[in-house]
Amino acid sequence: MEGKKKSSSDLPPGFRFHPTDEELIVHYLKNQVVSRPCPVSIIPEVDIYKFDPWQLPDKAEYGEKEWYFFTPRDRKYPNGIRPNRATVSGYWKATGTDKSIYSGGKYVGIKKALVFYKGRPPNGSKTDWIMHEYRLIEAKHKSTIKQHGSMRLDNWVLCRIYKKRCIIRTEIKTEEISSTSSQVQLSFGGINDDQINYDDQQQQPTKFPRTNSLSYLLDLDYLGPITHLLNDSGTYNSGFELQTSMTSTIDPDVFDPNVGPLSSYPNIGLSCQQIYGYPSCK
Repeated sequence: MEGKKKSSSDLPPGFRFHPTDEELIVHYLKNQVVSRPCPVSIIPEVDIYKFDPWQLPDKAEYGEKEWYFFTPRDRKYPNGIRPNRATVSGYWKATGTDKSIYSGGKYVGIKKALVFYKGRPPNGSKTDWIMHEYRLIEAKHKSTIKQHGSMRLDNWVLCRIYKKRCIIRTEIKTEEISSTSSQVQLSFGGINDDQINYDDQQQQPTKFPRTNSLSYLLDLDYLGPITHLLNDSGTYNSGFELQTSMTSTIDPDVFDPNVGPLSSYPNIGLSCQQIYGYPSCK
């Protein structure tokens, strides 16, 4: 039943075999069931359940990462319709739900996914070998009719077999991640409470004393009007020098830094009416 392996030289240059689910059902499996030739004769007839999956690539006629086969299915029990999926050293187990295949809006076939397990159920170990099994919708109804003394469930189904790629995490990458996390923990652990309080104090804005505020300076009659503070004339400088000279000659015992030298200079802070007896200084 196994077909003769065909050389790759028999195929046209640049040939790639990547059929869709619909194409596998309509153009390959249907032709195989009715004994018509397929578009390309590269799918052999192999009873895949007589071999383990890692032995099947050598039985294929074409393929590097995935391999296609026409295979029959036998019954698991004489009076049942469950297929026998046991192999030499393991078994195929269905996974997920079946997928319906349509062609032109018509229901034509079913696709089933299976995973290979080593050992015997229920203690088998899961492997990376995957199979997609395609069968016709007509064959689903015909499989319920059992021929006398036959264990055959389906004459032909189409199987695509491949090995799933595994993502290997290297130990070096794991060590880099762990070392990075430890460095972050050390950097946070090296900061004490005094440094945090110091940083908070540095971020706080500087507060100037009330004696340097503009409202306090405006209350001092000897500095003159506000126009002298904002222009570039020498009035502001002379007023500032006057305040500096007055401050330097004040007795420290009677000087109040928050209010000013009011005890030595009684006229400072008084209005024009209190000093000169008339309402305005103009």
